[in-house]
Amino acid sequence: MSTLLERDRGLLWHPYAALDGPSPYAVTAAAGTRLRLEAADGTRFDAVDAMSSWWCAIHGYRNPVLDDAVREQVGRFSHVMFGGLTHEPAIRLAEQLVALAPESLRHVFLADSGSVSVEVALKLAVQYQAATGRSRRRRFVALRGGYHGDTTGAMGVCDPEDGMHALFPGLVAEQVFLPRPPASLSDVDDWVAVAEQVVAAQADTVAAIVVEPVLQGAGGMHAYRPECLAALRRIADEHDLLLIADEIATGFGRTGPLFAVGWADVEPDVLCVGKALTGGYLTLAAVLCSSGVAETITRSPQRALLHGPTFMANPLACAVASASLDLLPTSRARVPGIETELRAALKPAADLAAVREVRVLGAVGVVQLTGPVDVPAVTRAALDRGVWVRPFRDLVYTMPPFVAGSEDVATIGAAVVGAVAEVHG
Repeated sequence: MSTLLERDRGLLWHPYAALDGPSPYAVTAAAGTRLRLEAADGTRFDAVDAMSSWWCAIHGYRNPVLDDAVREQVGRFSHVMFGGLTHEPAIRLAEQLVALAPESLRHVFLADSGSVSVEVALKLAVQYQAATGRSRRRRFVALRGGYHGDTTGAMGVCDPEDGMHALFPGLVAEQVFLPRPPASLSDVDDWVAVAEQVVAAQADTVAAIVVEPVLQGAGGMHAYRPECLAALRRIADEHDLLLIADEIATGFGRTGPLFAVGWADVEPDVLCVGKALTGGYLTLAAVLCSSGVAETITRSPQRALLHGPTFMANPLACAVASASLDLLPTSRARVPGIETELRAALKPAADLAAVREVRVLGAVGVVQLTGPVDVPAVTRAALDRGVWVRPFRDLVYTMPPFVAGSEDVATIGAAVVGAVAEVHG
């Protein structure tokens, strides 16, 4: 396996990693909640995947239902263009998404990835405003601490200073940013007052408000009060702005409700979903919008939503996504149990000197340190304890598969606490 890792080194760029950075771990097998890994020094690990492969493999690996869905669709056809054609996997998936989504969301655009779905949502908002005679509305209101993807338009609505994209100020459009929403109820009124003032001052040039509902993911795993989301819905309505909910990380029950907008009992005008949509088997995302938005676009001179990826509505991805949604009620039923177990398993971390805060929301557990994580050291220390984690910034966190059992969650908690204690004290 060292030969495989040697072939990788200097050849493949890994996410946010240098070509000559620390060696990755080679995956030799995956099943259920576990990954079989090998390090550059030859050490082998059978590890619980605490990350769900960046939050998408909610049903685990080699799931027989999802495996069968892919095989059956391969036996029919693997891909056809979606321009001028349609097929049953795409139609069935869209019907399922509409049935699951908030009541007002009735139309579906199937995109390649989460980041692309955000791009589509932004273009949709600009087209919508132009179709209503507000062609100057081309900017967006977003949140400090937010993260929406790595493509150019999505970068523009990520935190401009702390969102991993600060090196591209001349490439991305300048948007309007609100302060990071507060986690404390006592701070909500002051935050809402600022949000109202900022949006009112910029509304004539703004098409939509873009938000990760209740939980900001890659921007810091920050959970905030649902009252802030409710206020954004009200502010958007007051200024005829669309509310775009980026639920790529939070959708399909990760935080508890089926969609995180449920915490505030609001309905967005546009909803982006991805990651867990296919259970981690293939890349696919979706943009859902309200009938009012869709009808406005249809009445415009262009009549169409002006986007069309080559692999839009890929039949393989749609088939496995449909099967994944069929499994969702059973898998998602574990989320409350995972939440309870994570609270207990991660609680000892709060007593460590290096830990600033421990927080849990649904099937998300976060240990925030007082300083940056030694990523290679904590990763290896957790693997020595039987768990794969991928820390970043000052966070050691977990988003386990929904099929993780109580023993898996206990193992994850012990490994995270033990690794932090070993490396950071």
